[in-house]
Amino acid sequence: MWTPTALASKACRRSGTAWRVVEFQHTAATRKVVDTKSDQELLEDILEATKPPVALDTEDLHYLLKTPFRYNAPYPVGSRFRRAGSTEGVFYGSKRVRTALAELCYFRLRFYNESPDTLLPRHQEQLTVFSVGYSTGLGIDLTQPPFVKDRTIWTDPSAYEKTQTFADSAREAGIQLILYESVRDVDYGLNLALLSPTAFKSKEPITTQTWFFYLSEVEANFERANANRHDEQWTFKRDQFSI
Repeated sequence: MWTPTALASKACRRSGTAWRVVEFQHTAATRKVVDTKSDQELLEDILEATKPPVALDTEDLHYLLKTPFRYNAPYPVGSRFRRAGSTEGVFYGSKRVRTALAELCYFRLRFYNESPDTLLPRHQEQLTVFSVGYSTGLGIDLTQPPFVKDRTIWTDPSAYEKTQTFADSAREAGIQLILYESVRDVDYGLNLALLSPTAFKSKEPITTQTWFFYLSEVEANFERANANRHDEQWTFKRDQFSI
């Protein structure tokens, strides 16, 4: 596998925009369980105090940007470039909204697949889709030579041990950004993993959008609020994902 020295020699400048999908952010869930706004604010303060501390270099970032970098919290299940346990955070994003939605769709389907007695929701779910700029001189692109020769490793749909080992070496080499092919949005998608919050170009998201998500037994539908273009509506067939 790649050594830190070899990775450092391949690093170059990368910049662009990343898209990420999270649960709807404009209405706090805590408001539903209290009677007054002051009670809600108190409850939010209590919840914030129970969360893991943020990293020192993320204190000034918008919460959507710094949340993936909260340290000292055991990461329950390993992901492509992050091991399970008390490990350093990764901000995962996509180059296109469509790809970010496909990634979310896959993980929702996997959740229901692993919990077969859980019924699918019979209503639309609201999502927040946001973008953020990034720029770093310490980026690598796994879709380009010389890394593309190991494509079968980077695109394994579920085995992450080798990519996690790669990320360990990348961190040791000071790499801040890994660009890689999406396994969920085949033929369209490019994802990125920001290993360091210093790669963000600004402290706030560039754009924040509201999307609606409906999941059925056969397909998943996404539509942006007040959509008026074809690229603001996407449908993914359930059987296109390897679960």
